[in-house]
This record gives sequence, C-alpha cells and structure tokens, in this order.
Amino acid sequence: MKPPPRHLSDLKGGSPPSGVYAPPTPKVSRQKKAKVLSPAERAAFLASRPDLKR
Repeated sequence: MKPPPRHLSDLKGGSPPSGVYAPPTPKVSRQKKAKVLSPAERAAFLASRPDLKR
C-alpha cells in the first residue's frame, strides 16, 4: 500500500500557476502604519474612555 503524502510537494498538480505570490500592489503599499501610543497618550486615552477599563 502506498504511504499517504506528507508534503505539499508530494501531491499531484505540479507547480502553482505564476502570479500567485505577486508583489504587493501600490494600494497595499500605501496603507498607513499603526501609531503606537506612548504611555502618557495611552493613559490619557483610557481616562477619556471609561467603558474600556478592565
């Protein structure tokens, strides 16, 4: 009996079609990076939002 495939490369179908792992489009590259709050900014934000306290 044939052993079950253990790797993705063991499966039939050959290589994936080209373009699957395309470079990011300009729209993706333009997305803003997240702003990291300083401890003082974070404390001020949480003080203004009592519904977020644990």
